[in-house]
Parts: sequence; C-alpha cells; structure tokens
Amino acid sequence: MSLIAARLDRILPSQTIAISQKARALKAAGRDIISLSAGEPDFDTPDNIKAAAIRAIENGQTKYTDVAGTPALRRAVAERLNADFSTDYKPEEIVVSTGGKQVIYNTFVVTLNVGDEVIIPAPAWVSYPDIVALADGTPVIVPTSVENGFKLTAAELRAAITPRTKWLVLNSPCNPTGAAYTEEELEALCEVLLENPRIWVFTDDIYAKLVYDGFVAKTIVQVEPRLRNRTVTMNGVSKAYAMTGWRVGFSAAPLELTKALIKLQGQSTSNPCSIAQAAALEALSGPQDFIGEMVAEYQQRRDLVVGMLNQASGLTCHRPQGAFYVFPSVAGVLGKTTSTGLKIDSDEAFVTALLEETGVAAVHGSAFLMPGYFRISYATDTESLREACTRIQRFCASLS
Repeated sequence: MSLIAARLDRILPSQTIAISQKARALKAAGRDIISLSAGEPDFDTPDNIKAAAIRAIENGQTKYTDVAGTPALRRAVAERLNADFSTDYKPEEIVVSTGGKQVIYNTFVVTLNVGDEVIIPAPAWVSYPDIVALADGTPVIVPTSVENGFKLTAAELRAAITPRTKWLVLNSPCNPTGAAYTEEELEALCEVLLENPRIWVFTDDIYAKLVYDGFVAKTIVQVEPRLRNRTVTMNGVSKAYAMTGWRVGFSAAPLELTKALIKLQGQSTSNPCSIAQAAALEALSGPQDFIGEMVAEYQQRRDLVVGMLNQASGLTCHRPQGAFYVFPSVAGVLGKTTSTGLKIDSDEAFVTALLEETGVAAVHGSAFLMPGYFRISYATDTESLREACTRIQRFCASLS
C-alpha cells in the first residue's frame, strides 16, 4: 500500500517556483544571476501598510479571527471592489483567504465533481489546471493566439463547451502574457455564457490595477450583472500593493457558495494571519497613490524590455497591456545551436541554455501550456532588466 495518495499523481510541482529556486541556488553558489522568473513586485510594501501591521501587534491583534476574515476587512474588500468596478458586493459575500491561490483551491474543491470540466484559456498560470485536477475536475485547455492578443474569443469559448462544462477561468490581465480584455471582448464572452446558464465564471483579477497606456480593467460582473449569481471574483493585495509575502487574497461570490467556501476553510486553514489582515485593511482603505507610481515605473520597464527583446535575433515580443510579464516567441531560434553545442529544440531548452550560459533566469512557455514562448517578469530594477536583455541579445546572436 502506497503512503502517498493517488490524487497527488495528477499534479506537478510548480515550474515557476522550481526555476526561481534553481536561480537562487546558482546565485548562492557564486554565479552572476539575474532572475526574471518570479511573479513578485520588487517594490517594498508601503510604509503605512507596514505601520498598520506593527500597530496590530502592539494592540494585541494576535488572536484567531472569524474564519472568513475580520468584519472590518470583509467590509473594506467589498467597498474596494465596489469602488473599483461599480459592483454591489456585500461584506457577507466576501471570504478572506491565505492568498489568491487558496481562493482558487477552495472554489474548485467545493464545486467540482468527478468529470466536471473547467475551460482554461492558454497560455495560463501554471496552477489552474493542477488545482482543477486535484479537485477531481477535468481541465479543458483552449489555446489562444498571438494574433488575437492571447485572448479567448467568443467562438473559441463556444466551441469548447460540452455538457460537462461547469466553469470558465478568466484571468485579465493575464499571467503570463499580460493580455487584458476590453469591455467589448468581455461582452462577447458574456453573451456565450448567457446562452449556457449552467456555466460559472471564475475571474482572476489579481493584476487588474496593473494596466498601462490608459487602459481600464473591467471585471465580468461589472460588464454583465446578469452573471453575478454564477461568478466568483478573485482578487488580493499581493500584486497591486506589493504584499506577496503577507498572503492575503479574497473572493466575492453569491452567498450560498460563500458559505461553502467558509465551511471548507474552517476545516483547513481557518482564518488568515490576523496581522496580515490588519495590513490588508490599511492597503485597501488607505491612500492609493502608491499604485499609480508603481504602474508608471512598470510601464517604462515594459517598454524597455519589449523594445530590446524585439531587437534580439530570432525573438518576437508582443506588447502586453497589463501585469508585469512579457511572453516572447522563440520560433526564430528553434533548431539553432549554442556556442557550447547545445541544440535549441524547444522553449525549455532555450531557457535552460539561457540560464546556464548567461545567468538570466526565465520560465519556458510550456509551463504555461503554450510551447514556443518564454516568460520574463519585468518586476525588477531597470538596470538589471537592461543587463538581462543585453545578455539575451548576445545569446541569440551567438546561436548558429
């Protein structure tokens, strides 16, 4: 009898985490490494948020809270979502969890039965299909195209729907492509969903504040209120407020589903850290000007990286609308050989050689269900980005 449950065979270790760990190990061994693999802001958490956490400790806010989060934070989440997206969520429809990933896990564990299908547009964040599989569901991967900006079309959605379809996962702006859906594009998807009243929508809006060139991110319930009663809206403080390590995410969902999410969380992790909740309360209800300053810096970095990668021999880089990633194609270098004799026959071979020969860590596109590409995070300082892109240019030029 095996000790390890068979369900664990359905999933793989996170490849983004694995590459980040490898980069850290090489750096610890003395290599000159520039890691562009992690999806984590390089900005520090704003001082007012850190001060709120310190006050919480000093005031003894170190006990258990309600499973779904403190009443004050649930109220602040609802108010922030409603202010940002013109929605009408109530505090009792909010669950605060230990990061956005737990929101995804909770949602699919409480709703999926064996054989239920979840449509996931690709490229996609690495954890979606594994969490679906772990919850006994069947991930249905629908490839998108660079010609459509890596965005799912209404026709592609309609063609993917079967009698077993239960969920659509929508991530806008998207990890890894930075693709962000316009209101018109969301309306077209909503029309298909309205034709199929049994299908729910999980909308991952974690990057919604990180958009560029005057773009305004919209969410499903905002665009089509008739879908409110079958939508889970997920967001959090990790990206927009540079609080990845604080581990605070939250869901907004119909009350019946919210009660089920609370029931599961009560028997797994219970409440998130009380001190992190106090910090998140300040993030959501305090000054918001930090976000605009961060976005302006990200936009400059995006422009730098896109420009330099498009000058690299054999690479083409689509210009993203949001998040802090670019997703260049390696089609022009496949089949070539490195100066050390390594054949570049896949996107994984490309990023492996790039790390070993130049010290630049990136993530291969196959990890995001889209071979032939690789992901770079530009959530690092401009000097490092410029140096990394220069190394990539030299590396590509050296291939034969």
